[in-house]
Amino acid sequence: MSQFESSVKQVAYPQEKVYQMLSDLSNLDRVKDRLPEDRFKDMSFDRDSVSITMNPVGTITLSIVEREEPKCVKFEATQSLIPFNLWIQMLPVTDNTSKLKCTIKAELNPFIKPMVSGPLQEALDKMADALAMIPYE
Repeated sequence: MSQFESSVKQVAYPQEKVYQMLSDLSNLDRVKDRLPEDRFKDMSFDRDSVSITMNPVGTITLSIVEREEPKCVKFEATQSLIPFNLWIQMLPVTDNTSKLKCTIKAELNPFIKPMVSGPLQEALDKMADALAMIPYE
């Protein structure tokens, strides 16, 4: 099992607001217009899952498997070329700010690990950057 972690990102919203938004994927409706259309297509979601077609990867579906209020949301890839789990951890900094970190654990065989490690780390870092910029109001 290979593990990848984003750097810790500062968020200008309280931990509880960040958790409330990320633990209910239907909230993606508020931010989906900010995603680049050339990279993300055919996004569908409900409270517990999201499915996105990404170029050149294909369709990925993530389902929430655990909510640990107010500090963590855990996901499992239910449709993906590579089996993986993702979790988003949130911690308070002050009453009005928090920080977050994203972690992926993936089952990578030794042959593909060198090819996908860099792009996977880059995607995780971009995801953390995007999550840090979302308006959680």
